[in-house]
Amino acid sequence: MASLSLYLGLLVLCTLALVHCDLNGGPVRVYDIRASNLKRRLFMKPSPYVKVWCGSSFHGKSNTLEDQENPIWADQFNFANILPNSVLTVEVWDDVIGLDLHMGTCKITIRPGTHSEICQLKRGTVYYSYSYGYVYSY
Repeated sequence: MASLSLYLGLLVLCTLALVHCDLNGGPVRVYDIRASNLKRRLFMKPSPYVKVWCGSSFHGKSNTLEDQENPIWADQFNFANILPNSVLTVEVWDDVIGLDLHMGTCKITIRPGTHSEICQLKRGTVYYSYSYGYVYSY
């Protein structure tokens, strides 16, 4: 009887450990963000920037790159403790005097590892990479 209680106790602890691991998030890093063939209305070159969210966490926006149809942003966005299956959102905006122009939104569900993504907008294409979880290099 004692061995059965011990066995059940270990089973419960192992199950709780697995649930705990599934509920804990990991870091997300978004980097190497660039775009190609961004178009603004009226044949002007756009002055684009990006805004980045992961789950409900808003990280902020990148630098605005003046008159760039093919921008490459040096910005990196780092998030801590992001839950599995969270949605990564990258929005592209054109900095226009008065009201900024929304050029498009990219949304994906994150998955562990390092990934490169391509997102087609109405007015161009966005490329970015992200890593989710603890990525070790030796």
